[in-house]
Amino acid sequence: MNRTRRQLLAGISIAGAGALLVGCGGLRDSSSTARNDEGNNNDEDNSKDGGSTDEPAGATITATEDLMREHGILRRALLVYQESVIKLRDNAAAIPPDALEKTAQLFRAFGEEYHEKKLEEAYVFPAVKKAGGPAASYADVLILQHARGREITDYVLSVTAAEKMTWRTSADLVKALESFVRMYEHHAAIEDTVVFPAWKATMDPKQLDEIGSKFEEIEQEQFGEDGFEAAAKRIGEIEGSLGMADLGMFTAPAPPVAGK
Repeated sequence: MNRTRRQLLAGISIAGAGALLVGCGGLRDSSSTARNDEGNNNDEDNSKDGGSTDEPAGATITATEDLMREHGILRRALLVYQESVIKLRDNAAAIPPDALEKTAQLFRAFGEEYHEKKLEEAYVFPAVKKAGGPAASYADVLILQHARGREITDYVLSVTAAEKMTWRTSADLVKALESFVRMYEHHAAIEDTVVFPAWKATMDPKQLDEIGSKFEEIEQEQFGEDGFEAAAKRIGEIEGSLGMADLGMFTAPAPPVAGK
């Protein structure tokens, strides 16, 4: 993997989108559009191998719900970064660089190029700023954080392009990942609890349905299939490769007995 940083960054938009869909073939079928098919009353099982993320037949996912569940994919990527930081602190070779590279490619393609640029920056933030109110004051900060996040993703991709990481490289990477996770945890929380509800309030039910359809069109144009399904499968593969697929491993231990 003797790629230069310039070569990597020059083709990142295409490479990132391609990496997102590696191993995710076969997702584009009739069931992948079930979430927006209000007239579908078919009760047959639409589940896919490896676990289904489809909604029940006939269910409608609103645009705000879609944005929030996309945040779920990105939060899982943040969890990969967070757990990697813990291991990298003890041993620079504890995490294979390609796992972090795939996570950064996923965040770039699904988070930055699609979710942020095509949805939030194009539709959500302008409407919230126009409406005014408390949520409007967050828009410019959120856009600034998007830009900073892309800078950090560029850095992560350049570092993880190497086959091995040195202790010094690992230490700098740890700092970058920690700052990235801290920023985006707060970022996504504000969007979910303040910005998205304010944006939804700017539309009537018909407009909300129309923007939901528009978001679906953009997703199809960006990925050529159900991007959410592909991203969910991709992050699941990354978690599995790092031994993070078992949710039970994150169960908190019992607290100490008070007074002892």
